[in-house]
Amino acid sequence: MLTIRHGQSLDNVKWVWAGWKDSPLSELAELGQAFLKSNTNFDFIYTSDLLRAYATGQAVLDAQTRTPPFTSSQKLREQHFGIAEGHPWVIETPPNQPLEELYKQGIFPVLPRDAKFPDGESLEDVARRAEEALAEFVVPHLAADHDLHIAITSHGLFISELIAALLRLDPDSRRDISYAGLLNTAWTRAVVSVKVHLVDPLGTAPIDVDHLPPLTVNIKDVNNVDHLISLEVERILYELAAPETIDEEKSSAREFFGGKAMA
Repeated sequence: MLTIRHGQSLDNVKWVWAGWKDSPLSELAELGQAFLKSNTNFDFIYTSDLLRAYATGQAVLDAQTRTPPFTSSQKLREQHFGIAEGHPWVIETPPNQPLEELYKQGIFPVLPRDAKFPDGESLEDVARRAEEALAEFVVPHLAADHDLHIAITSHGLFISELIAALLRLDPDSRRDISYAGLLNTAWTRAVVSVKVHLVDPLGTAPIDVDHLPPLTVNIKDVNNVDHLISLEVERILYELAAPETIDEEKSSAREFFGGKAMA
C-alpha cells in the first residue's frame, strides 16, 4: 500500500484552514506532478475527491502502463475545519478569551485533538473515518491469493491518521516512530498482510469497522520525495527570493497540515 500526499495547493501557499475547501494545485505542484511516476504497476488507485488530491491521483494513474480501477471517495478527504475553512491559520491567540469570542474576531487557533470547530471534525473523527477507509479500500484486498499494489492519494492529516489506524491493527508494530509531517507529494509505503484467515471479506456483507482483523504491518518508506530531487534547486531559489515566507508560523503550518498535529 502506497499513500501519497497531494501536491502543493494554492491554499497551502496562503496558510489558511483548507480541509474541504477545494483549491487547485500551484504551478510548482503541476511541475512536480510530472515527476510523480513509479515503477510499480498499481492494481487499484483510491483518491480523495478533493481537487488537489484527485489531480495527484490522476497523475499517478497517467503514469501507469495499464489502467487500474480508479476510485474517488469522500472518506479519503482531509479533516473538515468547519467555520474555520478559508480563514488564516493561527498559533498564538489573545489570552483569556473564550473560543467563541475568538471565532467572532475571525481568529481560528489550533485545537486539541478531541476538539473541533463548529460544523467541522476533530482529529478523533478523522481517525474513525480512516478506520472506515481501511475497512472499505484495504482490508478486502488482503484476501487475494497474490500480492496487490494499492495507491491512496489523500491529505497530510488524513494520511497520518490512516497510517496510525493501520498500525493499531498490528499488535506487534512499533509505536515510537512518527510517520507524520508529510511533504507535498511525499509517499509512504506499507507492506500489509493478515495475521489470521479472513472469512469471505469479499462477500456481500460489509466488513465491520469495529472488528477489523489483526494485521502485520511493515512500513518500508516514509515521507519519500526522491521524485522531486530535480525540483530542489527551484525550491532553494524560491526561498532565497522570498525569505519572508519562511518564518516559524509557516514552518509550523507545514508540519501541521503534513500530519504533525501540534495539540
